[in-house]
Amino acid sequence: MTLTPEGRTRWLALWVLCIGVLMIVLDTTIVTVALPSIQADLRFSSTALIWVLNAYMLTFGGFLLLGGRLGDLYGRRRLFLLGLVLFTLSSLGCGLSHARFALIVARALQGIGGAVVTAVSLSLIMTLFTEPQERARAMGIYGFVLAAGGSIGELLGGFLTQTLGWHSIFLINLPIGIGVFIATRALVRHDAPPLGPQRLDLAGAACVTSGVMLAVYAIVNANDRGWLSAPTLRLLAAALLLLLGFLWIESRTREPLMPLRLFSLRSVATANIVSLLWSGAMFAWFVLSALYLQRVLGYDPFHVGLSFLPADLIMMAFSLGLSAQLVLRFGLKAPLAVGLLLEAVGLALLARAPEAGTFVRDVLAAMMFGGLGAGVAFNPVLLVAMSDVDESESGLASGLVNTAFMLGGAFGLALLASVADARTRGLQQAGSAALHALTEGYHAAFALGAVLTVIAGVYAALALPPAAPAWRAKPSQSA
Repeated sequence: MTLTPEGRTRWLALWVLCIGVLMIVLDTTIVTVALPSIQADLRFSSTALIWVLNAYMLTFGGFLLLGGRLGDLYGRRRLFLLGLVLFTLSSLGCGLSHARFALIVARALQGIGGAVVTAVSLSLIMTLFTEPQERARAMGIYGFVLAAGGSIGELLGGFLTQTLGWHSIFLINLPIGIGVFIATRALVRHDAPPLGPQRLDLAGAACVTSGVMLAVYAIVNANDRGWLSAPTLRLLAAALLLLLGFLWIESRTREPLMPLRLFSLRSVATANIVSLLWSGAMFAWFVLSALYLQRVLGYDPFHVGLSFLPADLIMMAFSLGLSAQLVLRFGLKAPLAVGLLLEAVGLALLARAPEAGTFVRDVLAAMMFGGLGAGVAFNPVLLVAMSDVDESESGLASGLVNTAFMLGGAFGLALLASVADARTRGLQQAGSAALHALTEGYHAAFALGAVLTVIAGVYAALALPPAAPAWRAKPSQSA
């Protein structure tokens, strides 16, 4: 296919936007294999260490809706650049951190910048590509970035941690961020914000962010304090009140952060529920499998990263072409449901990986099924989320599905890590050997992740119409 100069510019712009998003996604998991090194260097406790991950995920999830709304009101290109600057500078702060509190604060700022970049990038791509086949191909590339970025982070994080130290996993973002900033200014057109009064729902953003953070904090500490202890119940009650307050605000404000009417669209509701259920299992795959490989099988960080390479290659093949072809041939329903069920098979295989296992016999098949499922399902779930939404609210829809994915990941990781910890402690108290108890704890978390993914796949199969299209043309696209 011969591309016009304008066509080449659009595809170059897509790759630039995807590199920016890839940098954001990498930082969700690139620290995973570096966690033991960070813990030893900064003397984190096991409970506090998870906040190196959750500080990023919680601010990321909390600010996605606000970032999408800001992009719709003030220009998506402008917000993309501002978010990129914040993310790059906070990456520098992480790389220079030599104290626990400083690292967690810098990670939280990274999450804010990453939220803005991610929320507006998807809507920018949707406006760049309006023709069905081009959009399916572009969304396949974007889906690959989201799907493979996490496991690429494992590989890159292992290599950098082992060769240059854990600080380098953050400092590498500086040249990437600067390059993406320059290329975005050159390739992505400035989009004019809408005319008229513009109002932000700051109260809603404050309620949902603080509510989610309190809830995850309660879950993370529930094993130490007790799930029915007074501190845990108070925190969960406060979180519930804040989230109910958020819904109350959204139902009454003129320009809500999350318009509740969007959930009357079956596609939006389905995509977000599936994302909530699936993402917790996905984060368990990235994080807990890396910990299993390190703490049970004794892999060093670099070999942990190499273990994810089969999944990366499979996701690359599907996301860069095969997934788009499946969507064009079968619509959205079948690839989404089948991809989720394949992902569940991968998690179920990890739930039986023994403490004296080998990679080829006990891990490779799980990684391949996980990569296959993610590669097939990511493109459809993103297209479902955006298919029925007007272009003027594409930023909100993008922020909404990314929020569901990141919040589901934060809650899911906290819950599954707590399940693993509870199972391990119970077996140790019953007299089991430490390594056996640790392995069984991971098994319990993987099994629960598989169940959540099966539920997501069955729900997608039941909720979407039999012939859910890969897109629905808007009047502006038809014109």
